[in-house]
Amino acid sequence: MNFDLTEDQITFQTLAKSFSDKELKPHAARWDADSEFPVETIKKAGELGFCSLYVPEQYGGMGLGRLDASIIIEQLAAGCTSTTAFMTIHNMATWMVSEFASESLKEQWCPDLSSGNKLASYCLTEPGSGSDAASLKTSAKRTDSGYVLNGTKSFISGSGATDCLILMARTGDSGPGGISCFLVPGDAKGIEYGKNEKKMGWKSQPTRQINLSDVEISHNSLIGKEGQGFKIAMQGLDGGRINIGTCSVGTAQAALEEAQKYMNEREQFGKKISEFQALQFKIADMTTELVAARQMIRLAASKIDSNHSEASVYSAMAKRFATDVGFEVCNEALQIFGGYGYIQEYPLERYVRDVRVHQILEGTNEIMRMLIGRRMMMEGATKIIQ
Repeated sequence: MNFDLTEDQITFQTLAKSFSDKELKPHAARWDADSEFPVETIKKAGELGFCSLYVPEQYGGMGLGRLDASIIIEQLAAGCTSTTAFMTIHNMATWMVSEFASESLKEQWCPDLSSGNKLASYCLTEPGSGSDAASLKTSAKRTDSGYVLNGTKSFISGSGATDCLILMARTGDSGPGGISCFLVPGDAKGIEYGKNEKKMGWKSQPTRQINLSDVEISHNSLIGKEGQGFKIAMQGLDGGRINIGTCSVGTAQAALEEAQKYMNEREQFGKKISEFQALQFKIADMTTELVAARQMIRLAASKIDSNHSEASVYSAMAKRFATDVGFEVCNEALQIFGGYGYIQEYPLERYVRDVRVHQILEGTNEIMRMLIGRRMMMEGATKIIQ
């Protein structure tokens, strides 16, 4: 068992860090302050393959595994959490098209989605079905020419500024087996976007409600088969949970580095605060927890890459642990800065605001505990999940 990065992984890491330092970090505070969605920067990321990390090469992607993708995402998140988080959502949506759509739909959309020339939003959550995603109400009624969509989606990242929606709707009976997945053009007639939500963090990407009123789409817009939508959504979320956990780790690493630098510069009571044992202990705990979170993420990613039977459980554990640790490390780094950490001249308050939502989306951490707990109550689970 070797925990060292390969030469290829180090190359990916270096490339991502260079892009992050040049194209993301210098602008992150302004994007946050102005609620600016940096589409052109995302397109630049697409030129390097960062909009299609694990999309197969035949569909314009880099064809990487989830572990390699995580290494890249961590570096990007250190530059701008919010923008990187959107890119991970776009990656997930693009992968769904490349993995499950018809060849004609792949040919129509994958080249532009993979390159970042067009962007995708992922539409699962509804006003009445957040954690209980299988109870969604948006309907897709089959017609001679395709489907007619009616319903509402909420908290959709990028909505109103993206070119297509990867949308879950009900084609059958209640429950997960009645849900199907569709690709819906973002400008389709009958789609109405709500106001851009005023959020605590993630301000460099718009978040809107989507209302669908008699939206007509073709039969070819179906991704996979009817009734497979919930399964597709959950497979996507296995990787999405690793991605969002990685965003927490990357941001926390940036916060840790800021705190370490500040401790070696700030003086109180006639000496540098790095000499105070209490703060040494604090940063020791922060570092230990962060390294553990990173390894948990990479373990879960490797389980997906190897098609492990319990990959979903490892993904849930990694998401729960990494997003909790990421928030705590950012919060403790802000505490080390004291009052300076609370003002916008420094990035700590933005780090805290941006990573807080990671404990909520892609399945709340309470739902992660529920998934893990249910599996662990099954016979033999403690022998398999270690």
